[in-house]
Amino acid sequence: MIKVMIVDDHVLIRKGIRLLLENYPDLDVVAEASDGAEAITLALKVEPDVVLMDLSMPDGLDGFTAAKEIMAQLPAAKVVLLTMHDEEIYVRKAIHLNIHGYTLKKSHENLLYEAITSVNKGERYYKTGFPEEQLNKLFDDQEKESILTNREQEIVRLAMLGFTNIQISRQLSISPKTVENHKTNIMQKLHLKNKHELIRYGIKNHYLDLSI
Repeated sequence: MIKVMIVDDHVLIRKGIRLLLENYPDLDVVAEASDGAEAITLALKVEPDVVLMDLSMPDGLDGFTAAKEIMAQLPAAKVVLLTMHDEEIYVRKAIHLNIHGYTLKKSHENLLYEAITSVNKGERYYKTGFPEEQLNKLFDDQEKESILTNREQEIVRLAMLGFTNIQISRQLSISPKTVENHKTNIMQKLHLKNKHELIRYGIKNHYLDLSI
């Protein structure tokens, strides 16, 4: 039996999803939450296997923030974002946060069941309006980015903003020589030749967007 929690600020949507899921004998809806804060509290209490999470919710705690907190505190729990948003920036953010699944509210009932059972088995499940080739590229970009440490990623972002090595060193409280060493490592890891290629890499991979 897969324990499922539904998170959405619209009660009718939550009830509708519950009715759909009750058609499957191997699913058990153990909780419903109306916002991100309640989702975190309930998740810690009922420990669901899968959380169906809306993105846009009231009170300043969106689905991304709630999902990140739940995954941090309940590593065994899987999160599927169930949303109307089909824009690349949202999908890219979900991939960046290592969220297990992403599907649209307009999806067919069978796809919702497929999403739940797939992520529960440890599989990745992303069904969007994007062509499969474009979606695979987003995952490839994330894999390349994960090669860099958090400090190296921050240096790339600051370089994109036009900071010099001295300015970056002051911003990060490290020496200019350390900044230069980090940049050398970054260039070697990404197989880049110069600053212009580094900037193009950062733009192509939406480094500035990842802070949203």
